[in-house]
Amino acid sequence: MKFPRASGILLHPTSLPGRYGIGDMGDWAYRFVDYLVEAGQTYWQMLPLGPTSYGDSPYQSLSAFAGNPLLISLDRLVAEGWLTTQDVAQVPEFPAHMVNFGEVITYHRTMLTTAYRCFDTSAAKIQKDAYHTWSSDNAAWLDDYALFVSLKNKWEGRSWVEWDAGEALRDPEALVTATDQHTDEIAEQKFIQWMFFRQWLELKAYANNKGIKLIGDLPIFVAHDSSDVWANPNLFFLDETGYPIVIAGVPPDYFSETGQRWGNPLYRWDVLQTDGYSWWIRRIRAALQAVDLIRIDHFRGFEAYWEVPASEPTAVRGQWVPGPGIQFLRTVEAALSDLPIIAEDLGVITDGVIELRDTFKLPGMKVLQFAWGNLDEASGFLPHAHVPNAVVYTGTHDNNTSLGWWQNETDDAIRQHMGNYLGHDLHEINWELIRLAMMSVAHTAIIPLQDVIGLGDEGRMNTPGKPSGNWTWRFLPDQLDPGLRERLRWFTRLYARLPNQQPH
Repeated sequence: MKFPRASGILLHPTSLPGRYGIGDMGDWAYRFVDYLVEAGQTYWQMLPLGPTSYGDSPYQSLSAFAGNPLLISLDRLVAEGWLTTQDVAQVPEFPAHMVNFGEVITYHRTMLTTAYRCFDTSAAKIQKDAYHTWSSDNAAWLDDYALFVSLKNKWEGRSWVEWDAGEALRDPEALVTATDQHTDEIAEQKFIQWMFFRQWLELKAYANNKGIKLIGDLPIFVAHDSSDVWANPNLFFLDETGYPIVIAGVPPDYFSETGQRWGNPLYRWDVLQTDGYSWWIRRIRAALQAVDLIRIDHFRGFEAYWEVPASEPTAVRGQWVPGPGIQFLRTVEAALSDLPIIAEDLGVITDGVIELRDTFKLPGMKVLQFAWGNLDEASGFLPHAHVPNAVVYTGTHDNNTSLGWWQNETDDAIRQHMGNYLGHDLHEINWELIRLAMMSVAHTAIIPLQDVIGLGDEGRMNTPGKPSGNWTWRFLPDQLDPGLRERLRWFTRLYARLPNQQPH
């Protein structure tokens, strides 16, 4: 696809303000769209939107197709009549600056069940018909997901391989019995998903009508404990009890002597190929109904991926295995007529990965925090090495904020290199990097909101390898400062990234 010269902000919806403990699709989501418009931006980029589980990571979702119920606006359920003002009158004292997932999940589950009960007992026929029509239209993933969540709740959240064997391994009689036993909860899970997508598509339409496009995030691998793997075990390398035989990861490198053992099951690409990669095409098509473009996380896995035996405690003993490559992307392109995709091409990138990316003219990523430190090593992340078909970031959700990085993760070599490169004493390092991103020849510049606000460590979204305490950051209402908004717009205009602005 053709990209205009433009810019945007990275912010996951859970980081929005609001009184219910977590950002949602209520008024603040619409206010943020308005903020983007006023700041001269074109894109709102976010993390995966699926339902989270243990660890609260959006990259380990219970489903590649479902939406996160915690993002449903309770105020909009009140407006629709499924909750009353009295239902939401007494809200726990949630912290405003962070998500306390344990308490948020308990409260929201109660509220969503209350909303479903009201819908089930009092909805008009036209509303019930709309619900049933939507459920039928999405049955290919929704039926399995709703039953999966119902069974997961029955087994107190345990991974599906720890359920009764009949349910875990999808014995037909066991599934019929489970469906009969959980009819009401299955209907509730379908209602929750219906509400999610109704609210999300209303928000997307509002953003699109204001000229804002949404950039979503698609992890190449799915979680083992997901309805996707449970419902499609033949598409993954699993043993007869459902456990992975081999898993995904990355080999040892500069950052880790033992590599990274992600634990995601690996695809049986030969099986996926037999029906034209239909599961993947459905997945991408569903994602592009929710957003306008998608960033594919770990794009290099399409060229080759690091396969680790599941019995290994680390990722040291693994091997590179060829991915589906050009044939796969050609099949997807033919099905979709376009590839509105950003390739996350960070890490160990080979000539083969570059060839795959460039064959389909997909933009890669340039992260400015990675650019500095060694004058003797060429860095493709330095601004003078950028190419037009790229997306430049000051940092990503896996990085510290620019200020936190500067204060805690840089050394004298990095500081001197950057000072020499810019040719002046460095102040407000977040705005130094924002300026560099905006002036880059890369067609798209994306700035985490934390860098616009000027936050340090307290604004970090995720620390890879840290087992808990991630994904919790939220901004406060008064941090959307009009002065900062105008400063961002000034840079956007100066470097010809305003919508419909022609570069000079």
